Amino acid sequence: MISRYLDAAASAPLRPEARATMLEVYDAFPGNPASVHSYGQRAHAVVENARTQVAQACGVDTSEVIFTSGGTEANNLAVAGIALANPRGRRLVTTRIEHPSILETCRYLEKMHGFKVDYWDVDAAGRVCSQPLAPDTALVAMALANSEVGTVQKLPQVAGVPLLVDAVQAAPALPVSLAAGAWPGPGAGIAAMALASHKFGGPQGVGALIVRRGVAVSPQMHGGGQEQGLRSGTLNVAGIAGFGAAVAALQKEGIGTRAQALVHSRERLIAGIVEQVPRAQLTGHRSERLPGHASFVFPGISGEAILVALDVAGFAVSSGSACAAGSTEPSPVLLACGFDADTARSAVRFTLPEPLPPAEVDRIVEIVARECVAGGPC
Repeated sequence: MISRYLDAAASAPLRPEARATMLEVYDAFPGNPASVHSYGQRAHAVVENARTQVAQACGVDTSEVIFTSGGTEANNLAVAGIALANPRGRRLVTTRIEHPSILETCRYLEKMHGFKVDYWDVDAAGRVCSQPLAPDTALVAMALANSEVGTVQKLPQVAGVPLLVDAVQAAPALPVSLAAGAWPGPGAGIAAMALASHKFGGPQGVGALIVRRGVAVSPQMHGGGQEQGLRSGTLNVAGIAGFGAAVAALQKEGIGTRAQALVHSRERLIAGIVEQVPRAQLTGHRSERLPGHASFVFPGISGEAILVALDVAGFAVSSGSACAAGSTEPSPVLLACGFDADTARSAVRFTLPEPLPPAEVDRIVEIVARECVAGGPC
């Protein structure tokens, strides 16, 4: 039986380069990077090598890379840390389709610190409808690409206001260098950028926040003062090494080359489902989307039934964000895009970690079409 993991938006498979690097670090027992003895110094060197790998991929200085436990912590640190350190005002701007790590942190600041939160709407394709900023705006926080519908955003012009870009989904698939002239848009206004190791094919539980030089951030974890005082706690040396190795491997492979191959599989999948399942609706923008991302709703059909049928056939797919696992509520992202609650519950998302053979794409289409015929009005 075919066994294909097609849920890379939740977590990409571990790259062999990351695994080999982590095993090497574990075998060497490098110690605590804060220690001054030789073991500690070896650990410090491992961390700094990974910091260099991440910095080079992002076009920033190594001093601008802060290691975290993942994208959620990176977003929490950026939203709360920049907002509380910013004397401009007490207003935050985000969108209705953001990751919970941004939305919940904004709500916390609203409840506990008196901030006002403005939410930008999105159109039916999940594109953010930006608005003029109020003079007292302390931070704008938004994702470059949405994990559920795959839409890639055009970043807004936010002159004079810090912009946090959640690049957790986008960074492994799109160029995100912040080097001068490299960003396709107003990259100069980006104050911080969140990354997660496991989206690159590195280990879970590791991430990074890029904080541009001169941006004030109030630490949200207190203790030993690691990571320039912004993120206290003993560093996950092997995990960080695996993160760096995964990022370096992807850079060597070439993001553009990989994306082109993924787009070919994505387009065959989208075309097949749309043609053979007449009532299937693609969610997100038709072309301005992540290269390996295809997501649909199937009105009148249980998305869970389609997911189970695919899983039985050996294709592991998702109904939406893994960060909302176990929730019976319809996706807030799909509701914001204008879908009703029942339709939102029919969502199925395919996120490809690698290109698929055409025969496997066709098999997926066949299973989805069969399930829709068996289940009702599709």
